[in-house]
Amino acid sequence: MSEPPHLADLRALVGQPGSRGRIPTPAAVLDLDAFERNVAKMQARADAARLALRPHAKSHKCAALARIQLDAGAVGVCCAKLAEAEALAAAGIRRILVTSPIVGEAPARRAARLAAELEDFRIVLDHVDGPAELGSAAAAPIGVLIDVDVGLGRTGVSNVEQAIEVARAIAAQPNLKLIGVQGYGGHWQHMEGANARASAVAGGMARLSAVVSALRDAGHTIGVVTGGGTGSFEADAAQGVLNEVQPGSYAFMDRQYRDALKADPDGAFEQALAIAATVISTNHPRWVTVDAGLKAFATDAGPPIPLGLDGAEYGFFGDEHGRLTRPGGRDLARGDRIDFVPPHVDPTLDRYEVIHLVRGDVLVDVARIEARGASQ
Repeated sequence: MSEPPHLADLRALVGQPGSRGRIPTPAAVLDLDAFERNVAKMQARADAARLALRPHAKSHKCAALARIQLDAGAVGVCCAKLAEAEALAAAGIRRILVTSPIVGEAPARRAARLAAELEDFRIVLDHVDGPAELGSAAAAPIGVLIDVDVGLGRTGVSNVEQAIEVARAIAAQPNLKLIGVQGYGGHWQHMEGANARASAVAGGMARLSAVVSALRDAGHTIGVVTGGGTGSFEADAAQGVLNEVQPGSYAFMDRQYRDALKADPDGAFEQALAIAATVISTNHPRWVTVDAGLKAFATDAGPPIPLGLDGAEYGFFGDEHGRLTRPGGRDLARGDRIDFVPPHVDPTLDRYEVIHLVRGDVLVDVARIEARGASQ
């Protein structure tokens, strides 16, 4: 099957001076220089704290960007779902942790296939029935972590007793190996104020530590203690409980993190990702219309922020369109290009088939988002 015309035309722009301004919009545009600086900064922070860095690929779902993170020193990547892991594995990513528990025989068979194919595949479980499902499908050893609820209440064993039961069930399966635990506090990531985040993380890490101690006292080897995210890195490192961290959004940043982290150390990353849009109508005296609407941005974290247009405010104007109030001191003309800070990077990027990689005003590459929509 031949490539769609819009992608063929796009690839013809690669390397041409000024090609960034000719990318069809709306488009996910990544400042590759800023992205690489963000990746290097987080790797340096992790190295200084003696933490293994396993970036969460749910932020980008893109093998090309995962490879940059791995080449910079990451020990592997995280994937939220099996389908995400399958897509990145097919694109050549060989070290993957699936951070959501699975249920049932069919997902267990898929996980077993990945374990047989990959250099390093690992997955979390949080229920006593999970090991039997996964173990019955496994033809080769699979590394398993016990997911621990550190206060979010979404997944994970909720107490020490449940953790011990799951560990026993894992030990009963010849092809499963308990290698560690996971404790992710998603509810901490966007708390305003470093002190508030640190206090919340301390409580959650106490719960995780209790589980780790109990498992080790029961004779289980717990080598990996993984979790954390962009907003909690500083507090995670200070607690000294985790030995592996899973941040994702640091490489891109978005409005949600900008609003929460401000000048805190966890927010000291560049805005590398923008959603580019074009002004398509200027007929109204108070606003212009851009070609990026509900389909262009995730809407769970408020509207996007227009870059370089102080005083202009964006409003959703339907599936395909956005309304942008006219900023003071600058006229906006039909055909003007506007970059927006996305509200929430992960579900925003899931709307796009490719990421446009730019350096300055030049489009240098077009990277497929292989795991777009891979939520099964």
